[in-house]
Amino acid sequence: MERNLTAEQLELFEKEFAAQPSYRVMQNAVTQTPVNEIALDRRIVTGLDHSVSNLLDDWKVTNQKKSGRCWLFAGLNLLRTGAAQKLDVKDFEFSQNYLLFWDKFERSNFFLEAALETSDRDVDDRTVAHLLSDPIGDGGQWNMFIALVHKHGLVPKTAMPETESSSNTSAMNETLRKVLRQGARDLRKLAGDAEAQRARKQEVLTVVHRVLSIHLGTPPQKFLWQWKDNDKGFHRDGWMTPTEFAKKYVTIPLEEYVCVVHDPRESSPAGRTFTVEYLGNVIDAPPVVYLNVEMDLIKQLAMDAIVGGEPVWFGCDVGKQMSSDLGYWDAALFDYEAVYDTKFELDKAERLLHHETLMTHAMLFTGVDVVDGEPRRWRVENSWGDEKADSGFWTMNDSWFGEHVFEIAVRRSALPAELQARLGDEPIVLPAWDPMGALAD
Repeated sequence: MERNLTAEQLELFEKEFAAQPSYRVMQNAVTQTPVNEIALDRRIVTGLDHSVSNLLDDWKVTNQKKSGRCWLFAGLNLLRTGAAQKLDVKDFEFSQNYLLFWDKFERSNFFLEAALETSDRDVDDRTVAHLLSDPIGDGGQWNMFIALVHKHGLVPKTAMPETESSSNTSAMNETLRKVLRQGARDLRKLAGDAEAQRARKQEVLTVVHRVLSIHLGTPPQKFLWQWKDNDKGFHRDGWMTPTEFAKKYVTIPLEEYVCVVHDPRESSPAGRTFTVEYLGNVIDAPPVVYLNVEMDLIKQLAMDAIVGGEPVWFGCDVGKQMSSDLGYWDAALFDYEAVYDTKFELDKAERLLHHETLMTHAMLFTGVDVVDGEPRRWRVENSWGDEKADSGFWTMNDSWFGEHVFEIAVRRSALPAELQARLGDEPIVLPAWDPMGALAD
């Protein structure tokens, strides 16, 4: 076959398309109607059922709006259930804006330290290029969430409410990227002069703090906490620091939680721990570490936690086989093969290898439908507001879980003993650009 597309080949392609009446029917349909409406499998839609046998949520969903803070929302949504019970209130929210501020500031410091460490490399070095590609995105990981809570504590939403920029981060992030990339340029120019580099880094962080304060407000060092419970009873804790507030109202042992993932690539053996180079936000915090396990175990761990009364933080590739209108995920929800008359055969490992998938979003499992000891479908608390799905709670078919969920956070005590022992192993270090280093947003 010719390397170039010749006129004869182009004519052949057109004739082959025109010769199939079904292709022309699809062309007529898709040129007038969104392809997902054409591909939606009615057999699945007519069988939709959102009920589950084990349901935990009786609260309202949150809304990250035009930001990539899903991992923070999912983490805080996990923590708020216990806090609401302790406060004896129906709905409660920790301040997502408070953790956003500290994540941006800590991550700026993390990036500048990485720029210092790599300042002797060429700017086209693959790691340097990866660091510069997005120095201050919104996304994150479970371990990064834990690092922020441990260092900076928490505050109620009333102590640091949302701002225009916390709900719509694009303009703020654009400015921060300019500041940080310019700072990285300066640090690279000063390579070899450690004292000058440190001084310049401090100047850059001063600007970052100023930008964050302008956009997000100033994080409180202390705040007066008082509230009314479900019976209108008044309570006052008085003045508290964020660390004191977290210590009192985080009711689960965060230090007990570990991140387990499903990475089916041959290069990622099950039962081993992994970390990703330059993945994190807080310098000197424990590294982001995953334990790679089989998918059946991840499902079992998630199901057991929910049946035991505890929601589960998880990360997935949210956009695959998803209907926003229905609030539903199913591995075969859209029959694209029938629309295009072709096979889509990449399995999960191949999709990772060929850049067809990675973790893009974090949410909270709040229910599971169990039949004969096996999960059939899952209820999900999303952070996209209450206008879609069941007032913002989505439904996930178990078939979708296996294909598109990548990780969950669970108590280490829930793991089999042999896997608990592996948590202390030296992790395999993946390169900074590996898809398992993707940040949920």
